[in-house]
Amino acid sequence: MPITKQKKEEILKGLQEKLKGAKIIIFVNFHGLNVSRASELRVILRNIGSEYTVAKKTLIKKTLSQFGFEGEIPSLDGEAAMAFSESDPIGPARELNSFAKKNNIKILGGVFENKFIGSETVVMLANIPPREILLGQFANVINSPIQGVVGVLQGILRNFVGVLSEAQKKRS
Repeated sequence: MPITKQKKEEILKGLQEKLKGAKIIIFVNFHGLNVSRASELRVILRNIGSEYTVAKKTLIKKTLSQFGFEGEIPSLDGEAAMAFSESDPIGPARELNSFAKKNNIKILGGVFENKFIGSETVVMLANIPPREILLGQFANVINSPIQGVVGVLQGILRNFVGVLSEAQKKRS
């Protein structure tokens, strides 16, 4: 059943409101995804503060053209949906990538920092470790030179004690 012009305008306004403050928008081809799996995906994304919206591709393209993003919109092949977040730009990418590996969906691309990005870039964003792990790695990098200096100083002391011990043996 075709959508009336008034309904399309309502959908456009709704999409504009939702996407206005989005830090990331990810396009997904959900062809072959059953209703229970789609509901599961919505719950997963909702738990991390993201949203998942299905709309006609023409309405998605029309909405995106009004924002003036840089670059060219990725090809929205098949049945298209959008996942977006206003807070965490990496969380939705990570969850969608993980979900795509287990289910029959495909990441088509997205919008990040007001630029259109391809599916490869979305996957790269998804593979960035969580903040806690990055902080741990950073602390390790900062601590590494200090550990090296301590090791060198301990080696010097160990050698000095060895030299003193040998000198004492020669005297006695």
